[in-house]
Amino acid sequence: MADMTVLAVLTLPGVARSAPYARRFLHDTLVPGHLGPRDELLDDLVLVVDEFVGNGIRHTASGRGGKVTISLLRGQGLLRAEVTDDGADGARPVLREHPQDESGRGLHIVEAVATRWGHRPDGACTTVWAEFAVDAAAGRPEPAAHTAANGLPRP
Repeated sequence: MADMTVLAVLTLPGVARSAPYARRFLHDTLVPGHLGPRDELLDDLVLVVDEFVGNGIRHTASGRGGKVTISLLRGQGLLRAEVTDDGADGARPVLREHPQDESGRGLHIVEAVATRWGHRPDGACTTVWAEFAVDAAAGRPEPAAHTAANGLPRP
């Protein structure tokens, strides 16, 4: 990971009603210092963090009495959102092969809007992250080539 500055961290209980607090946290942290209130990038960040928090609550120990932790970081030309869950007995996020299936579309959406995303183990926990390119001077979204979780450019 490049030189990153932590903007803010929030830990929430692993319950569905935590999702609105996660969205509010993003808005309160990023507006107006890093993004405008109607910035499309803010919408994309909210969408991605909402997906990560929801997955953590639905598919890991976070949703069984645990917690999720959201971290927002800023680096040269990018914003990074991370969500750490309490783990799923070694299972990690997987991009499903068929995005048209009834469930499992969320990570395809993440892949479409984030510049790059991935995950890393942290002991029993898992941290899922997404990066978004921004103009380093203005803090505004910057067109960028998207890369998949494996770091290779997406077609």
